[in-house]
Amino acid sequence: MAYGQKIAKGDAYKRAAIKRRHIRIRKKVSGTAERPRLVVTRSNRHIVAQVIDDLKGHTVASASTLDTSVRGGEGDKSAQAKQVGALVAERAKAAGVETVVFDRGGNRYAGRIAALADAAREAGLKF
Repeated sequence: MAYGQKIAKGDAYKRAAIKRRHIRIRKKVSGTAERPRLVVTRSNRHIVAQVIDDLKGHTVASASTLDTSVRGGEGDKSAQAKQVGALVAERAKAAGVETVVFDRGGNRYAGRIAALADAAREAGLKF
């Protein structure tokens, strides 16, 4: 009998597949000062969006569901993802960023990822 927490094979394979896709995407997607990378990281509870200049290795703007303006907001997780998308776009534009490269982080472009991206586009980010 095994001790500790058992992880279902399906869950382990799913996380490994997401990691492989993310590595494959990162080979092709890179951010610059003129066009930084909009990175979306998703967990079961939260979603984080960062605008990163890869040449300097520094974060230009970020927003997440942990921010006080979004935390405890009304609606489901997709509605919160829309709020995060609008907030990160607003902060990026305040930092002087107009266009970005979208990095979905190995996740499918659907659901919360798509909601965040659409809200960022509506708020004025171009990608």
